[in-house]
Amino acid sequence: MVDMPRKNDEPDVSVIIGAYDAMPYLVRCLESVEAQTIGADRMEIIAVDDGSTDGTGAYLEEFAARSAISTRVVRQENSGGPSGPRNRGLGLARGRYVFFLDADDYFGEEALERMVAMGDRAGTDVVLGKIVGVNRGAAKSMWKETVERADLYSSNIKFTLSAQKLFRRDLLVRLGMSFDEKLKTGEDALFTMEAYLRGNGVSVVADYTCYYLVGREDRNQMTKKGGYARRFDSARALARLIADHVPAGPRRDALMVRPFVITLLPQFGPGLLKQSAEVRERKMALAAPLMEAYWTPGLAHRLKVDERLRLTCVAQGRLDLLLDVLAFLRAKKEPELVRRGAPLRLHLAYPHFGESSVLPDGTYEVTVTEWIGGRRIEPPQRTSRASTARRVVRKARRVLLRALRAPRAHRA
Repeated sequence: MVDMPRKNDEPDVSVIIGAYDAMPYLVRCLESVEAQTIGADRMEIIAVDDGSTDGTGAYLEEFAARSAISTRVVRQENSGGPSGPRNRGLGLARGRYVFFLDADDYFGEEALERMVAMGDRAGTDVVLGKIVGVNRGAAKSMWKETVERADLYSSNIKFTLSAQKLFRRDLLVRLGMSFDEKLKTGEDALFTMEAYLRGNGVSVVADYTCYYLVGREDRNQMTKKGGYARRFDSARALARLIADHVPAGPRRDALMVRPFVITLLPQFGPGLLKQSAEVRERKMALAAPLMEAYWTPGLAHRLKVDERLRLTCVAQGRLDLLLDVLAFLRAKKEPELVRRGAPLRLHLAYPHFGESSVLPDGTYEVTVTEWIGGRRIEPPQRTSRASTARRVVRKARRVLLRALRAPRAHRA
């Protein structure tokens, strides 16, 4: 599918920038938009100043007055989060595509040209451009290769759900999509996952750095703010969205790894040992409905042992066992590798392993690649009874054929 050319003065891309106290980072951000090789005539900027107090709004208006790029500046009272400015900008956008650019961050020069070309060539509704971190970490596993259509269930694109993607605006308008302003964290994950699930495919541009994700020295970033309850709200919303659009089974389990491991699991890391008994109990209570609704053996099988073990303790309401496991992890101990069973199964002997009355051995089984003490540990290849029977039959057939081909004297 090749996209239709743009109409009249319709820009190819609307770059939507929500800005709150973004100086001096905003300067480089806007410079990177002006430097785009796609050209000023193919872009527009919609900048929403969300009640800044540091001169952000004035700088945006100054930029709009001198830039060759059509720029609209909106100034509003502070909304308390990134969703409001993004929704305001989306409502004003005219481009075939929209890109949500954070005011702290900046583009690679060819970013929009490459992403628009990919979207037009592949006919996809979402295009991911390679992201690298500046003074902060950034996910890497999804940038191994450029692909026109990535499989949501088998690829790692589900682990990059930030809003910094190229979205086809027709999809967003047709579905009435917007950022959930009630969520104070994880609102971008909800928005992006819905576009993944309901759109016409996702492309990945991995051979060029399109986006630089900047860690602010003052750490004044919304992603770093908010109490733990907000994380549970985010996990709950994302899990519900996935369940609403994907029937129970392996594909749902594959997607549920994202809210359980990235959003929920960090609430049950070694830091829990330093928190009060009241906070621990509250976290267990907040997690309980999620575990009851969405925790399945298929999901558990997709996790590393320590991840599965911690979440199993949460699912069973065993805070006591969880604290034992967290103490083991905090001490940076290495679990013993235990080989058992026929067919062979590998286990990592974290606390309470072998106490079948507490947790079954399967909780400790290696089912995905693990790294322990610098060693790579792979799960054994499982062989079904049917495949074993087929192998026996093939071997018997080979023996019989060799016997039939042997000289008659040898068979006498």
